[in-house]
Amino acid sequence: MMLERIKAVDTHVHIQIDDSGRFGASPEQREAMDRYFGSSEPVRTIDETADYYRERDLMAVVFTVDATTNTGHAPNSIDDIAAGAARHADTLIAFGSVDPLQGDAAIEEMHRQARELGVKGFKFHPTVQGFDPSAPEFVPLFAAIEDLDLPIVVHTGQTGVGAGVPGGLGLRLRLSNPMLLDDVAARHPGLRIILAHPSVPWQDEALSIATHKANVWIDLSGWSPKYFSPELVRATRTYLRHKMLFGSDFPAITPDRWLRDFAALELPDEVQQLVLKDNAVRLLGLDDGAAQ
Repeated sequence: MMLERIKAVDTHVHIQIDDSGRFGASPEQREAMDRYFGSSEPVRTIDETADYYRERDLMAVVFTVDATTNTGHAPNSIDDIAAGAARHADTLIAFGSVDPLQGDAAIEEMHRQARELGVKGFKFHPTVQGFDPSAPEFVPLFAAIEDLDLPIVVHTGQTGVGAGVPGGLGLRLRLSNPMLLDDVAARHPGLRIILAHPSVPWQDEALSIATHKANVWIDLSGWSPKYFSPELVRATRTYLRHKMLFGSDFPAITPDRWLRDFAALELPDEVQQLVLKDNAVRLLGLDDGAAQ
């Protein structure tokens, strides 16, 4: 499928199960997420996810999260995700993930995923992975990704993982304050950073960072657009229209629902085209042949 036929690029899609049937999250994490989002979507493999998006003339950035050290639960196979994306290169774009708490081993694994698996970026979730991205100890990791000229997508704001459970499964929301990523953006001006989700309760902070730092974008995943704050809608319509990206957070939210609710915002056609496709094409370099 040529890029011209793609209607939109979903920049935030989770793969929950690998080819061996292993889930990327613990049962407790999955149960909390299902309650939080009220999702009834079936679990899909990488091939089933590709079919789902291809039927809709959409592309999807797919990933898992490696939080082995903090949670004691290994992710589903990043190798399987990358191989699946290679099989479905017309539809899927694979991002990798490494466990920041593993130090030098994380950097080595990051290089392996980029060199051997061909991942096009990396996904981080500070709350689930249990790390402060602004801490100096993680400078070498982000510098290595900057040297590879690959983007990162980083969870910000509250999370459905652990939601409604006493102690929240021990997960700390403050680690996903987007202001911690302002430090990363300042230290690594060549690193393209995507702040994932409307950053509740730090929405103004995220808008400020994306306004101030040329190397920072925002993906609008994890929330139906009908719940976006007026400030977020205004920024999307006007001064940050070139920085906003369509993302669903599938399977928690389907692209069908997100796109329907986004259309109801009645933004100008030019803005919709930027958010749904053109900004992602430019950021991810898809116009250089990745989707041909």
